[in-house]
Amino acid sequence: MLNHATQRRQLLKIGSAALAMIPVIAFTDRASAATNAGMRAALKYQDKPLAEKSCAVCMQFIPGASAKAPGGCKIMPGDTEIASTGYCTAWVKKP
Repeated sequence: MLNHATQRRQLLKIGSAALAMIPVIAFTDRASAATNAGMRAALKYQDKPLAEKSCAVCMQFIPGASAKAPGGCKIMPGDTEIASTGYCTAWVKKP
């Protein structure tokens, strides 16, 4: 049988872990969108096209839920804020 001090320590540990998870849960629910700043910089990503080159006609682009919604990119893992009108140096025209 556990004594009161051990039970209190366990309760404090569980309570502390639960409190520490609140911001993580709130952030996950509130902001499922993310950017991969390092990859964006390395690939010189921009939100505007370069002549006829845009993410909408790139093999790497993963379309969003609608035509105007941001999508993703196979080259930039975790980035869910890629504009269909964007461009980067990894651009490859769809066949």
